[in-house]
Amino acid sequence: MKQGFIVLISGPSGVGKGTIINSLLEDKSLNLKFSVSMTTRKPRPKEKHGKHYFFVTHEEFAANLARGNFLEHAMFVGNRYGTPRDYVEKLLKQGKNVLIEIEVEGARQLLNNVPPESVLSLYVTPPSVDELVRRLHHRGSEDETTIQKRAERFKEEIKYQNQYQYTIINDDLETCINEIKTLIKEKMNK
Repeated sequence: MKQGFIVLISGPSGVGKGTIINSLLEDKSLNLKFSVSMTTRKPRPKEKHGKHYFFVTHEEFAANLARGNFLEHAMFVGNRYGTPRDYVEKLLKQGKNVLIEIEVEGARQLLNNVPPESVLSLYVTPPSVDELVRRLHHRGSEDETTIQKRAERFKEEIKYQNQYQYTIINDDLETCINEIKTLIKEKMNK
């Protein structure tokens, strides 16, 4: 059985990552499995251990960190989050392609912790900052201050797009999804 590879996707909030990822996961020909992160935060209602996150104590997280079991990790609002190496490697050995969605700093860590040939890295970007702001307004889930903060963060993040193998512009959703599917299939056939 051929070993799988990591499909790493990053991009600003509001660019359409959720919709893109759902479409990719529905396409069984891509052999994708979504990576489950480990976290120290408490589960929310309806969240299940092993499906949404691996929920662990701060001590368990620290033990995983000490033994080098994270491809990337971060602290956010007092809780720790990380991509468990053993979980991802198990899926890769089973021949699955593992889809990991993380922000730019986590992607930098991950790319330093895996062989370059074992990952397909993609940065999804809107056509412009103005378009991102328009989409965030249209989504209607954030106030103006938050939208402006997201736009400023995107201006900072875009500086790191060259750490990814491909920058995909989500100008048209179907075109964007098809472009990503093509890249995954090309890597599968190598």
